[in-house]
Amino acid sequence: MAEPLKERVNEESVGALADGVAAAWAPFERDAFVREALSGLDGLELKARVRRVAEALDGRLPLPFPEAAAVLRESAGKVRLDLWSGWPATEYVGARGLAHLEPAMETLAALTPFSTGEFAVRPLLERYREEALEILCGWAGSPDEHLRRLASEGTRARLPWGARVGWLMEPGPTLPILDRLRDDPSEYVRRSVANHVNDLAKDHPEFVVGLLSRWRAEGGSHVESVLRHALRGLLRAGHSGALSLVGAVPGNGRVERLEIDDPLVPIGGRLRFTVTLGAREPGPLVLKYLIRRDGSRRTFHLGNRTAVGGDERFTVAKAHSYRPVTTRREPPGPRVLEIIVNGEVRASAPFTVVNRTGVEEP
Repeated sequence: MAEPLKERVNEESVGALADGVAAAWAPFERDAFVREALSGLDGLELKARVRRVAEALDGRLPLPFPEAAAVLRESAGKVRLDLWSGWPATEYVGARGLAHLEPAMETLAALTPFSTGEFAVRPLLERYREEALEILCGWAGSPDEHLRRLASEGTRARLPWGARVGWLMEPGPTLPILDRLRDDPSEYVRRSVANHVNDLAKDHPEFVVGLLSRWRAEGGSHVESVLRHALRGLLRAGHSGALSLVGAVPGNGRVERLEIDDPLVPIGGRLRFTVTLGAREPGPLVLKYLIRRDGSRRTFHLGNRTAVGGDERFTVAKAHSYRPVTTRREPPGPRVLEIIVNGEVRASAPFTVVNRTGVEEP
């Protein structure tokens, strides 16, 4: 099993940050900082570990924030920081820099190429809406792809692990950033733009369909790939406007056969199934599958096919994993598999998740 992410904030990462700060500011008590930052770390989860290291940094960097920020900017060039060593530094900036917008943003700009400042910029956006947004719009024109990505990622409405900023839930304020970055040469940046638009689609689907329609009309080298990734949530939900944007006609496509290899799926095993589809008329087929149980409905991408003629057939095979993961526990019990074609359920079949002995647990 993969190492938990929280284990990446450890003695090695804390030591790298300590080396950078010590190289930039001679009075820094490196070893004392490391001891303090590591004290009690083992019992904490990821974000709590990051905060613990940031608090230790605050205690061992007893300077006014503008001076401390200058130390951190210089430290970024002294050692090779990465996400795990640099994240506590950006956390420190987000917490301590609230009264000092310009040096805080300047420091996030310096740290972001090593460790993204997407979480730390949120409290600054909350307090300094117009001023912080203006700086981020400037970053959208930076030659550094990390800063361009931060302009989009840091302003996402539903940034995973990020603090909510109420006005970012509105569809309009970040449009200048998105318009500037929608056809960015970096896939790293474009993917953030698509995720940003997908976030907005959860609350403003019609706005997003209109925005993506405009982007398509305006053209660009990457418009189709950004559009499809940005529409994934609406396509999963069967939104008619999103389906129309990708040319998928609701009602086209039928499931001729749905076969589950074994209706008893052990925890740790895979649900294996095969779908045979037909199409009445030419056009794209957007295929999803939904797994339903009491209290849960989860939709997944199954594939895309394009019918050229009016009587074509396609076969799609899938293996859905029930391997245990730390973020989700799947209890044994009955399930229903549903196949969705162009937004409509076209077939379903029952199956049961069982424990490893093959017996369903209560």
